[in-house]
Amino acid sequence: MSTLLIKNAHIVTMDDHQREIPVGGLFIRRGLIEEVGEMSTLPATADEVLDLKGHVVLPGLVNTHHHFYQTLTRAVPAAQDANLFNWLKTLYPIWAKLTPDDIFTSTQTALSELALSGCATASDHLYLFPNGSKLDDEIHAAAEVGVRLHASRGSMSLGESKGGLPPDSVVDTEENILKDSQRLIEEYHDAKPGAMVRIVLAPCSPFSVTSDLMKQSAKMARKYGVQLHTHLAETEDEEQFCMQMFGHRPVGYMQEVDWVGEDVWFAHAVWVNHDEIQVFAKHNCGVAHCPTSNMRLASGIAPVKEYRAAGVNVGLGVDGSASNDGSHLLAEVRNAMLLSRLKEGITGYSLSADPNRKLMTAREALHLGTRGGAAVLGRSDIGSLEVGKCADFFAVNLNRLEFTGMHDPVAAVVFGQSVNADYTVVNGKFVVKEGQLVTVDQGKLIEKHNKAAKRLLS
Repeated sequence: MSTLLIKNAHIVTMDDHQREIPVGGLFIRRGLIEEVGEMSTLPATADEVLDLKGHVVLPGLVNTHHHFYQTLTRAVPAAQDANLFNWLKTLYPIWAKLTPDDIFTSTQTALSELALSGCATASDHLYLFPNGSKLDDEIHAAAEVGVRLHASRGSMSLGESKGGLPPDSVVDTEENILKDSQRLIEEYHDAKPGAMVRIVLAPCSPFSVTSDLMKQSAKMARKYGVQLHTHLAETEDEEQFCMQMFGHRPVGYMQEVDWVGEDVWFAHAVWVNHDEIQVFAKHNCGVAHCPTSNMRLASGIAPVKEYRAAGVNVGLGVDGSASNDGSHLLAEVRNAMLLSRLKEGITGYSLSADPNRKLMTAREALHLGTRGGAAVLGRSDIGSLEVGKCADFFAVNLNRLEFTGMHDPVAAVVFGQSVNADYTVVNGKFVVKEGQLVTVDQGKLIEKHNKAAKRLLS
């Protein structure tokens, strides 16, 4: 199939003009959007024609932070009520049992969940490689699902014996980490527009890697032109750790190791002050906002409104499925909006006192999940429905019980209970069609995944 016509849908372009076309469509050729507009402006036929009357069509969502392997350790009893550091200490020994097949299976599970929630592009952060596991296992699994992947070669080199948080059994040497990072970039990274795979260098966090590895990773990333990613300022515990270990707050430490720039984005970035937000803005650093995970681990509420006011690019991340216990990106859009409003209430929001102060809208939340995420990942080829961009989109049928009585079709998919997508298309190809995965056997995947998860806790 070289051409696809979507017709009679409510098209939400998320372009610079924020166009919404109540009865419009898309004409797609070889994975790219060739035309978008009202039906009278589009070709009448294509190799495949899909009438989406009653559906809202939005750009494919962009997930900027995840840990696919954690789908295998969801709702572990001993980790259900812990904060970040205790949660990690509980799960590290379990993750040490992971195998290459576990990485493959968990990747397909996470990406299938994401696709069913409207996600077309996902960045994953894999930072431990026990029992012969490699990032290659994830890359090969993702290719079968058909979702765009930014595969982050994570790492941990600072074990407990050297003052770090993780046990020595799950860390690696810096020599091995850098050697493998170079191999992965040279073998898999695709810098071209429309790329299905890009490699990111991603030392895990200030409390699990050395300063030298941070500096060397930055040097390598800039040599090859790939992005850098790490966890930062997720909790108050991390802030205290950085002050004791490095003599800096987390953001100051990033400046010290040359980790600020338009090629860097940070996961969480909850515990930052006004001056540190300005550092991000000045150096064009991005932020992956993970509202559900931050609530789950009681980490705090990221200052998303302040970031956006300062001009910082902010995208959304579902985070690891052991600190979220799900991979539903459309639900993350909803939670981002609601958590932003909660923060306003906590800080004394009053429209009468400040008429220029506004609550986050549904469309602003959707922007975080589309254009915002694309900007964080350094991509200008995704995130909106425009001529020449990748044909990545999802569609939701509004003719369902959850949306009855909704008077705004676009806001409905955010304010309403989060539902699965009826269609998800990546690069012009269906990953979800009529609410069902078409690239993997969901039943077999569930069976295989549950078997692996049970083994890890045995």
